Amino acid sequence: MTSDTPFPIPGSQPESRLFSWPTRVYWEDTDAGGLVYHAQYLAFLERARTEWVRALGYGQDGLRRDHGLLFVVAGMQIGFLKPARLDDALEVTVELRRCRRASLIFAQSVLRGPDRLISAEVRVAAVDAQHQRPCAIPPELYAQLLARQAPGDGA
Repeated sequence: MTSDTPFPIPGSQPESRLFSWPTRVYWEDTDAGGLVYHAQYLAFLERARTEWVRALGYGQDGLRRDHGLLFVVAGMQIGFLKPARLDDALEVTVELRRCRRASLIFAQSVLRGPDRLISAEVRVAAVDAQHQRPCAIPPELYAQLLARQAPGDGA
């Protein structure tokens, strides 16, 4: 298995628009009070988006190497609703809300069972790996992304 090979994600089907990535809270994720440190949620969101792209067949290193493309976070709105604690089993969701030629908008959540702990909207830009300037998403990937865009959201 290479770093670009997707691993099975429970509850995530290729045809599904909502992607789910399981994780657990470890000691190093928490602050002195035993709650997940606020910045660690950003890492959980990033890892879920990375696995979402990998499940499409595009690992981050492959995008850089084969297509000269990087995805970078351009903006984020995040709501901290409830805390996660040491040893909690979490589910991080990813849903593509809008796909444009050089940018994406994701809706993401961190869940513990039925409880929504974090709600986020993440804007991601496609940039040329060499010059770090905005660039178009390769046509094949762009077509896949459009097919996974949430219904009712325009391109």
